[in-house]
Amino acid sequence: MLKTRIGEIATKVGSGSTPKGGKNSYKGGKVALIRSQNVRDMYFDYNGLAYINDEQAQELDNVEVKSGDILFNITGDSIARCCIVPDDVLPARVNQHVAIIRTPSIDSHYLMYKLQFLKSYLLSISHGGSSRNAITKKGLENIEIKIPRDANNISRLLDAFSDKVNNNNNIVKQLNSIAKTIYDYWFLQFEFPNEEGKPYKSSGGKMVWNEELQRDIPEGWEVGNISSLIDSKKNGDWGKENMQGNYVLPVSCIRGADLDFVNGKSLSTPPTRFILEKNSSKLLKPYDFVIEISGGSPTQSTGRIAGISSYLFSRFNNGIVCSNFCKAITLKDKVSYYYFLQTWTTLFENDVMFNWEGKTSGIKNLMFDSFVKNTKIVIPNKQQLNTFFELCDGIDNKIQNLLKQNQELLSLRDFLLPLLMNGQVTIGE
Repeated sequence: MLKTRIGEIATKVGSGSTPKGGKNSYKGGKVALIRSQNVRDMYFDYNGLAYINDEQAQELDNVEVKSGDILFNITGDSIARCCIVPDDVLPARVNQHVAIIRTPSIDSHYLMYKLQFLKSYLLSISHGGSSRNAITKKGLENIEIKIPRDANNISRLLDAFSDKVNNNNNIVKQLNSIAKTIYDYWFLQFEFPNEEGKPYKSSGGKMVWNEELQRDIPEGWEVGNISSLIDSKKNGDWGKENMQGNYVLPVSCIRGADLDFVNGKSLSTPPTRFILEKNSSKLLKPYDFVIEISGGSPTQSTGRIAGISSYLFSRFNNGIVCSNFCKAITLKDKVSYYYFLQTWTTLFENDVMFNWEGKTSGIKNLMFDSFVKNTKIVIPNKQQLNTFFELCDGIDNKIQNLLKQNQELLSLRDFLLPLLMNGQVTIGE
């Protein structure tokens, strides 16, 4: 058992800075600038990863991130979160809210798990500044740790859980890519299978000019507003943090920040809230959608969407509602579900929603009703919608099973971590 301090085994402990101009200075080069939002508990979050150019990176050469480095949040609400930098993020630098811990003589994965185990202690020693808590460089260097002989075995065991999760996530990405490719091929290029199983348009399928869209569409297909597919809307409910009075119905509340979890792009679970039982009508049902109505950023519009498929509910212990900054919708026919999801996502990714935003008290709001009533889309015939639904529903079943497995794997890892760190459980050679 080695007893030491981080400062004695680390060759690097230090944080960086933000280029002059703040967020507006991110010039989209090839060097990643890692911020606190990218550092989660034991995993790296690629969402919102910023990039700087070579000149900016050179000014931050003293905080160049290297393979195997530990990233540790030293300020703010995310203080004491830490993870290992993924190699595919490099080259990279860190800003002033993230510290690099480099320990070439010690297994960095084990040290990351040790820091996670010590998180409650680290939060207790953070020093309150004028506006936020912080852990200083000296505070980091003075953290005492014990490293057992089986440290490498412990980290390999815990890494195995993360590796399996990463593998599952790669499969999820591939499955989503398959669904998107089929959508593009069938509904954008109109190469869905004809009666002979051949691509419709390139095999001579009849196309009809549509005046509203100023393009040809397959014979028998229609054009309508997005609203023509929507049956009803539900407003959000934030409820209470704890059970009190008549607020007794526990729910998982999906905020804009939780859409990535629903879509399988984040491990951070939505919060549990308590709502009035009389508001149970706000509970989401299979094949509803949640759409972010307020929020966004200068580079991201409002209108992000997440689908609530029937298989998704297996990942939640409670009923589901959306928050007040989101809106839930129900379609007239669930057979349109996957077509609607892909069509809305395509519009969002093409920045169409930027044209339908207003501002209230500085917050961007999607003018939802105007958008869905005035945006024209192609509406395929029922046969093609049904075929696409059946195909994508099978894909989604596989996706949700993998994401559910991820939650179970991480739950088991988090259960074992303190037992391994305090010696209650040991690993043989």
